[in-house]
Amino acid sequence: MIRYSRVAPVLLLAGMVTVGACRRPEPEVVPPAPAIDTAAERRAREAAAAAAEAERRRLEAEAAERARLEAERRRADSVAAENRRMESLRTTMASAVYFDFDRSELTSQARATLDQKVPILRANTNLRIRVAGHTDERGSDEYNMALGQRRAASARRYLVSQGIAEGRIDIVSYGEDRPAAMGSDESAWAQNRRAEFEIVSGGDRLVSPSQ
Repeated sequence: MIRYSRVAPVLLLAGMVTVGACRRPEPEVVPPAPAIDTAAERRAREAAAAAAEAERRRLEAEAAERARLEAERRRADSVAAENRRMESLRTTMASAVYFDFDRSELTSQARATLDQKVPILRANTNLRIRVAGHTDERGSDEYNMALGQRRAASARRYLVSQGIAEGRIDIVSYGEDRPAAMGSDESAWAQNRRAEFEIVSGGDRLVSPSQ
């Protein structure tokens, strides 16, 4: 028993040495070589960054120019729309009314034309107008002056009946002196039997009736 006890540790040690000898060595980890930052590489990076910055600025400039052009287009459209609106109002106010031969009573068409002026006059309380009566060439000068006056007064009377202050409407007669059409036939005469309308004041910035 004594001999066996001394031999066992020796055998155990020998076995451990054998097992250790059979293990493979761990591979050596080699760290990667540090990148070499050469002057050429730095210049290349700087050039790429500069190109990217230049492209960014170009895109920003293009976007700003597009925005500027769009703003100018909108302003131009707005101005054009405002001019069209003003022109439409002035055209309505300037539309003449026409009369039958030797008459100063308003026709249904004349009343319809005057009805279009009423909302504009109501929306622009500082607007003053002048109504000018005209006749064709038939009749004496004195008679035609009086007839033109009656025609202008008839138009004013109708506007007053629609609530427009009489003091805002001046009247005048030109008789046959200012024909709209030259000629001595019914076509010319029909164009000359009229009352015309002129804005005297307050027409710089007309307000639409809907505003």
